[in-house]
Amino acid sequence: MADPKGFMTTPRQDWPRRPVEERVRDWDEVYVPGALLPIISKQADRCMDCGIPFCHDACPLGNLIPEWNDLVSREDWQRASDRLHATNNFPEFTGRLCPAPCEAGCVLAINQPAVTIKNVECAIADRAWEDGFAPPRPPDRLSGRTVAVIGSGPTGLAAAQQLTRAGHTVAVYEKADRLGGLMRYGIPEFKMEKRHLERRIEQMRAEGTKFRTSTAVGRDVGAAELRARYDAVVIATGATAWRELPVPGRELAGIHQAMEYLPLANRVCEGDLEVSPMSAAGKHVVIVGGGDTGADCLGTAVRDGAASVTQLDIYAQPDAERDEDAEPWPTYPKIYRLSAAHEEAGDLRTAPAADADARLFAASTLRFTGEADGHVRSLHLVEVDAGRRPKPGTARALPADLVLLALGFSGPDREDGLIDQLGLELEPRGTITRDAGFATNVPGVFVAGDAGRGQSLIVWAIAEGRAVAAAVDRHLTGSSRLPAPITAHDRPMTV
Repeated sequence: MADPKGFMTTPRQDWPRRPVEERVRDWDEVYVPGALLPIISKQADRCMDCGIPFCHDACPLGNLIPEWNDLVSREDWQRASDRLHATNNFPEFTGRLCPAPCEAGCVLAINQPAVTIKNVECAIADRAWEDGFAPPRPPDRLSGRTVAVIGSGPTGLAAAQQLTRAGHTVAVYEKADRLGGLMRYGIPEFKMEKRHLERRIEQMRAEGTKFRTSTAVGRDVGAAELRARYDAVVIATGATAWRELPVPGRELAGIHQAMEYLPLANRVCEGDLEVSPMSAAGKHVVIVGGGDTGADCLGTAVRDGAASVTQLDIYAQPDAERDEDAEPWPTYPKIYRLSAAHEEAGDLRTAPAADADARLFAASTLRFTGEADGHVRSLHLVEVDAGRRPKPGTARALPADLVLLALGFSGPDREDGLIDQLGLELEPRGTITRDAGFATNVPGVFVAGDAGRGQSLIVWAIAEGRAVAAAVDRHLTGSSRLPAPITAHDRPMTV
């Protein structure tokens, strides 16, 4: 480490966000442009270079965090980029979208604010593009083997890039009209501008990866036909089968799934639509679900011009500090966090008991009611205790012209016929069955990411994409020099 006392003399300083009143008027990323690089070397100096770097184990990718922290503190950006890209294909994605379990495992976090690992990672990635440290890396020779990757989210893209660089001929099939999966149409522009995604896709094209958009395997091309055409198939379709809310009134108009609402907003940003047909403009919005997808809906509704917005979370409000007895370091703690979207929604809360960030905790939805026109007008809820039992006398209603369900996903969607046509076995929870090497019950067919793991984090998606690439390479050639950061079942599903 460049400064042995950096963690004692330098306070934590995060990448500053633009003023709320400015950023809610556009769809640009929430951070102040150009404000990260001037502060990041000193922030990297806070890394203790501890003897046992728990941040390594906390990161599913096994990122070499102390190494590139030290290089950034010395402003050796090229070597920092090399060390970062050695374990992560897309650090500009994780540097913006990952919840940073590595920071929860930082040794400094035992009694001080953790190192800004996520910000350092993002700074390295952005500097790498600015200075030309991330050129295409096409293979020296081709293996003569072919691989189809189904799905172009972070798992599919990571698997495709690794397999292409290993010399295999790879084609990525994506049912949407543009590449990127949920990064394209699920993640709002204010969290990650799509130029970062486009840049990586162009890098992959230059390396030799082929892309087939608007092609749903199982519908537009038969799954068995695809299996016969390629030496191996990787299923990386994600877990897009959303969970429902079976309560009275669900059939009313104006109640939508989050992943019906968010893609339309992204299509506005892409220029496909002038205005979203589900725009929240002038409406009272209630979001059911307290996770990141719900927060994405909240930030989008604010930018749409909602009259009010409330996000319901069935769990009690967590404490601001880690509970050392229940969640000792270095586990990932469930603590009160204030996202950029929650900052923005403070003045648009409709529930009197909601926190200043528009969230209402320990709230369970009872039913929806509407008017004669069949459109939802109210959401009825009740407060619940830690066991999710209703508290007497706490039932009330919120005005609701637009209700968004952000309740997570149960597994891969079966509508296209891919799973049934291949005869893939499923787990009881709806994910595709696989062994420790990512292989399904169908020879030559592998599954990785949320389709096999279940709904998880982007950092897990990339890690599984890299790992399945090594497994497929080994299947095709008998051995592999590709790094395999994980096996299928060696860690918990989520942080």
